[in-house]
Amino acid sequence: MLVEEIARDMTGTLRLVEEGREEAFLPSPAVQNHASFLAGLPDGTVICAWFGGSLEGKSDICIRAAVLRPGAPGWGPVAQLSGDAAHSEQNPVIFAAPDGRLRLFHTSQASGNQDTCRVRMAELHLDGDRIRAGEGRFLDLPRGSFVRAGVQLLPDGGWLLPLFLCVPREGQKWTGSHDLAAVAVSGDQGASWALEVLPESTGCVHTCPVATPDGFAAFFRRRQSDAVHRAAAGPDGSGWSVPEVVDVPNNNSSIAAARLASGEIAMICNPVNASMSQSRRASLYDELGEEDGRPDADTAGGCVPIWGVERAPVALCLSDDDGRSFPWRYLVEDGPGTCLSNNSVDGKNRELSYPWLLETPDGCLHLSYTFHRRAIKHVRLAPGWRDRLPRL
Repeated sequence: MLVEEIARDMTGTLRLVEEGREEAFLPSPAVQNHASFLAGLPDGTVICAWFGGSLEGKSDICIRAAVLRPGAPGWGPVAQLSGDAAHSEQNPVIFAAPDGRLRLFHTSQASGNQDTCRVRMAELHLDGDRIRAGEGRFLDLPRGSFVRAGVQLLPDGGWLLPLFLCVPREGQKWTGSHDLAAVAVSGDQGASWALEVLPESTGCVHTCPVATPDGFAAFFRRRQSDAVHRAAAGPDGSGWSVPEVVDVPNNNSSIAAARLASGEIAMICNPVNASMSQSRRASLYDELGEEDGRPDADTAGGCVPIWGVERAPVALCLSDDDGRSFPWRYLVEDGPGTCLSNNSVDGKNRELSYPWLLETPDGCLHLSYTFHRRAIKHVRLAPGWRDRLPRL
């Protein structure tokens, strides 16, 4: 699709494209839209949040969201949920707490310096198909803390917030070379947090936990662009194991995982890695044009991040052994996946990336992902989807 065609279709209206499959491009006034997250409410309402603006890392990047009510023909109007004119606000996460209140978590960073990031939490308020955010506050977590996946409830009612840490290097520019996986636990509904860094987790980011019979399993994107990794913890969300490789390639782009009603774990991702591609770019933020004279971080003691591997296809991978392996893989959408530029208006970016998934009480599977950095695409699959999607 041409950039102009994508923009024309960003109405939020659901279209039946084939039996059991509806699609929509979410409405947004921004030319760049990325990093979507789906949250479901008990009545079947679905909320999609993402960040949008002109270019990732720019200070006009802010959190946006829209609401899909049960039975509605499409998504409601887009709302802006943040507005710090001095920081790039990214990676929204929505949490429906047991008390019925909705919280938004998101990041806030200076330009492309992810090691300056803080995490903000705000309460959300829903009125029909319209959503707004309260003032919010920053969490007592170290600079460089980043969110991407949803809050998990602990047996004692505590909150487990998945994190990764963009570790500052004095006098050096952040590149991802020393990023670490982490979690934070709150026993007072987000007023305070205790941080745990996972052992030997250099390069493991986008911590995505799923409950298991023994506690939790978490899955990780990898800066090294090699393969998804997995770690485990007990029921209290502590004592994490060293991350180990899983049989799904990873391209240093986001993944998401969730437990389905069938008992399987579903992971949505781009199952490609650096060994399958020659495409490379210098860094995530090499187009910002805001050089500050600092050298890139020395990789000693860290890892060598690989950027630019294609971000396609989008695939659903299923596991029946709590995520130790994913033998069943289904194609959601394919394309060139070109991501050597973050530009959303020149048509050169063709990525299908940063996917999220949500199973609703009616048995439908909702998927969202970045479409060419221009739009957020939503796909609703009716029950029986695994009999209709092609196998990979």
